[in-house]
Amino acid sequence: MGLLTFKGGVHPYDGKELSKNCPVEKYLPKGELVYPLSQHIGAPAKPLVAKGDRVLAGQMIAEAGGFVSAPVHSSVSGTVKAIEPRLVATGSMVNSIVIENDNLYEEVEFTSARLEDLSKQEILKRIQDGGVVGLGGAGFPTHVKLAPKSPEQIEYVLVNGAECEPYLTSDYRRMMDEPEKIVDGLRIILTLFDNAKGYICVEDNKPDCIAKMKELVKDIPRIEVKELMTKYPQGGERTLIYATTGREINSSMLPADVGCVVDNVETVASVYNAVIEGKPIMKRIFTVTGNGIKNPAHFEVYTGTDIAELIDAAGGLKDHAAKVISGGPMMGFAIYDLHVPCVKTSSSLLCMEKDPVSEAVHTACINCGRCVSVCPGHVIPARLATFAEHGDMESFQKFDGMECCECGCCSYICPAKRPLTQSIKSMRKMVLASRKKK
Repeated sequence: MGLLTFKGGVHPYDGKELSKNCPVEKYLPKGELVYPLSQHIGAPAKPLVAKGDRVLAGQMIAEAGGFVSAPVHSSVSGTVKAIEPRLVATGSMVNSIVIENDNLYEEVEFTSARLEDLSKQEILKRIQDGGVVGLGGAGFPTHVKLAPKSPEQIEYVLVNGAECEPYLTSDYRRMMDEPEKIVDGLRIILTLFDNAKGYICVEDNKPDCIAKMKELVKDIPRIEVKELMTKYPQGGERTLIYATTGREINSSMLPADVGCVVDNVETVASVYNAVIEGKPIMKRIFTVTGNGIKNPAHFEVYTGTDIAELIDAAGGLKDHAAKVISGGPMMGFAIYDLHVPCVKTSSSLLCMEKDPVSEAVHTACINCGRCVSVCPGHVIPARLATFAEHGDMESFQKFDGMECCECGCCSYICPAKRPLTQSIKSMRKMVLASRKKK
């Protein structure tokens, strides 16, 4: 049987050898810590503290602002310095709680539990109270994802360990260093779905991970390891579901509509921490990598830490570093100010010696069709980008522009160097905004 995969996709240089074998170092933040109130999809969290209050590590400092929302916890002990808008990696100003670290790291008392003693509702409540959201980048509140309308119809729980984005290796380190946490986290999620099987999905460029996981789950009846072909964007929600189950979803559907739940490995480890240890999200593994950084490294980072500190801890940027990206090269955000906080969904910083995007010269489309051949959403990117550039919203929707998953394959493969993904992404935002108005 061949490796599991999907139609389309690209094979960019993966660059993972730069950091994959770097051990995870504990990093203690030096200055103030910044906690944006929107670290998730949905309503922003509401502050529970005021300027001058003393807080402890693990204390809830902002509560969920609605059903689709998640609380925020302090990762250190210290004093609330301000509640004000601060810059985040996406370039926007977000209302944030600023805490002055007292370097004592005094924690609240965490209440551990045994899985067999908890009901399904208690499990979901502990996940919600722990502020667990999708840590692969999307940030969707996990307690909402794990409570679909018909839990008995969920047949597959997919743990996304593909990590297909080039250069990124934080999930790889989590799977290598704490595989038991991922397996136990998946077992917790499976207790919520009586009819589901668990699949741990890993690309075949991580044979050591696959071997380790297979050894751990060999005697667990409801859990299997699925070996995926190494191809970008294998770790996308739609492509992962298709590769492992053969089922397809579109932009108007949720994975639950085809009997699936998808969670990233870091999220599943956080589910274990929240349910069994009673600990909210306070730390995560963060990769600093790329040929523009002196010493690529992995850090166990306290949320709220200034990203500039992590660059210094990795030896600093090389003299000719041209670009710093929050995330990976395909879907990350280039940042213009290094003083932004590491939030729940931050997984990496990519420092590049050259900036091929700004150096590229855009020319006219040559109608080669390469963007169509690599598109996992099966749309016509060149045509959609033209509609977007002309502001033709009607034609954009007619030609299924909303089916684009913004993976960047078309921009990567385009010989004319057209910024296809960027144009389509802008139009998608305009379409969503106009639908909201209606």
